[in-house]
Amino acid sequence: MAIHPLERRWFVVSILLVLVMGLFVLYTAWAAGIHPPSNVEAIDSTRLHLTPEFAEDHLGVERTKDGTVVARIVMARYMVHPQEITLPADTPIVIRAASADVLHGLHVAGTNIGTQVVPGYVSEVRTTIRFDRVAAIGTANPDGSVTVPLFCNEYCGLGHQSMWGRVRVTKP
Repeated sequence: MAIHPLERRWFVVSILLVLVMGLFVLYTAWAAGIHPPSNVEAIDSTRLHLTPEFAEDHLGVERTKDGTVVARIVMARYMVHPQEITLPADTPIVIRAASADVLHGLHVAGTNIGTQVVPGYVSEVRTTIRFDRVAAIGTANPDGSVTVPLFCNEYCGLGHQSMWGRVRVTKP
């Protein structure tokens, strides 16, 4: 069976395009540190406010003994709580988020922080924020820190546009 030279050429072009796209995915995963979440931790969303970790007085940012910064966030229709958190740049950060009701998306502009917050599970993101990246897109504050938006990027209902917060990134 003979294959027309034009068909052979387009076959080679299509294979090359698939390979180039695969290389872009690998480069993005390596250079930007983007990777799928690997933490699977179940939690009862109906009793979220009664858990020791996600009770209202435990939300926000805390520094552990090993120097890691842990930020706990609860997303619920149509709020992000706490509304503003302060994170240091160039420091290991763990963001733990839970949803009280429906599927939400957590995204912090200028960083590689982006994950789905699924009801019944704790979403965990480990990262290090680079100050130069957030400074390029954020709002500079008088104290030298930069504020970037934190928002829900999964449609969660009619008040979805109200789901936002702020992350203040300080210099190391």
